[in-house]
Amino acid sequence: MTTPSTPPPFASRNPADPSDVLAEFAPPGPAAMTAAVERARAARPGWLHGGAAARSAALAAAAGAIEAAAGELAALAVREVGKPITEARAEVARTAAIWRFYAQAPYAPTGAVHETAAGPGLLLTRRRPHGVAGLITPWNFPFAIPSWKAAPALAAGNTVVLKPAPEATACARRLSEIVRRALPEGVFTDVPGGPVEGGALLAAADVVSFTGSTAVGNAVVGAATARGIPVQAEMGGLNAAIVLPDADVERAAAHIAAAVAGYAGQKCTATSRVIAVGAALAPLREALAEAVRALRVGDPADPATVCGPLVSARARDRCAAARDGVPVLAAGPAPDGPGWYAAPTLVEKVPPGHWLLREEAFGPIAVLLPAEDLAGAVRISNSVPYGLVTSVHTADLGAALHGLDGLDTGMVRVNAPSTGVDFHLPFGGAKASGHGPREQGFAATEFFTSSRTYTLTP
Repeated sequence: MTTPSTPPPFASRNPADPSDVLAEFAPPGPAAMTAAVERARAARPGWLHGGAAARSAALAAAAGAIEAAAGELAALAVREVGKPITEARAEVARTAAIWRFYAQAPYAPTGAVHETAAGPGLLLTRRRPHGVAGLITPWNFPFAIPSWKAAPALAAGNTVVLKPAPEATACARRLSEIVRRALPEGVFTDVPGGPVEGGALLAAADVVSFTGSTAVGNAVVGAATARGIPVQAEMGGLNAAIVLPDADVERAAAHIAAAVAGYAGQKCTATSRVIAVGAALAPLREALAEAVRALRVGDPADPATVCGPLVSARARDRCAAARDGVPVLAAGPAPDGPGWYAAPTLVEKVPPGHWLLREEAFGPIAVLLPAEDLAGAVRISNSVPYGLVTSVHTADLGAALHGLDGLDTGMVRVNAPSTGVDFHLPFGGAKASGHGPREQGFAATEFFTSSRTYTLTP
């Protein structure tokens, strides 16, 4: 029987059919998380001292196992988090590529040799792993995000404990089962749960990487900082697409509509604000409205679907509330049925104080905004607390290279959607979008290690 001090069991449901329950579990509690960290700590010496070849082979084997299970994993993402099947397949392929990319990292140089200032001897710098990496991940990329955290941590010689979002419990469990077969016992562990388990991981890990909401991310950063351990937090965005008058308007509209409503807008890189510069407003307004209405909304298992369900009834209701009292320029269809669907929506003439201009809706809705010139568009883009990614659509290379230097976002994508990640390059944002070093690429292996300086004298 559940007591007031015991969190209730959690059920992970299919967003397209909430009667379909994929996983049910009772939160295991902080002791289970602490025990998992201790097992990971005990496994670390063998994993680190086994050498670069052993770590490289294990990560490559994990990549191969993920590829072998690609169809199963994609179908699971469709069912548990409502990801359209085309995007789910792409995520699984990227997940395997991430593990394969970091399989080469154990062979990379870990430091440098320097001359002493005076006298014989050597000065060395060397990067060493922190210990146990605690990973707290969201539900929207249930395979890729845990992987782009875990793979570089493991490549550097850390061991890993993963605390996934409850909504992605089944995906995390299956990914863990596949990866663990390629690794020694205790090197990679997943522990389901909620805030209690996450707090226990924060209290025990040696380094923490988090992706999720701003409120939770700030709490994670505070807890890790209080302990004096390295922490990185990716906390979303309120991303803008800037369209200049010389842009290919039809192409820009197609990119932006997909970035607004692909996967029902449930990406930290989704476009939330569309800024039309000068004469671009009228043609973009028409083209974008048409593109939004044409988006395919429905069953995420259908390869033609662009916008599937939202992850929960609460998320659906938040998107519906965002349209109240705001002029709707265009809206796509919202299918009838049991799923948590919301129509892709483009709104305009939003009052200055409206929350859509300050907060992330995390749904298929965007605001159309006018700007007199490029400088004005940059000011609008920068006017929010977030700074993850801005997409810019123009035929003017000079504007792309020089006129956009004032954007305070971590990433700028020219003539491309705001969505999309190159996993071999650094990923992250400015201001409230991120804290700490960047993720992905070689920046990730640096984050999961610390630099040490050695002085050797005869």
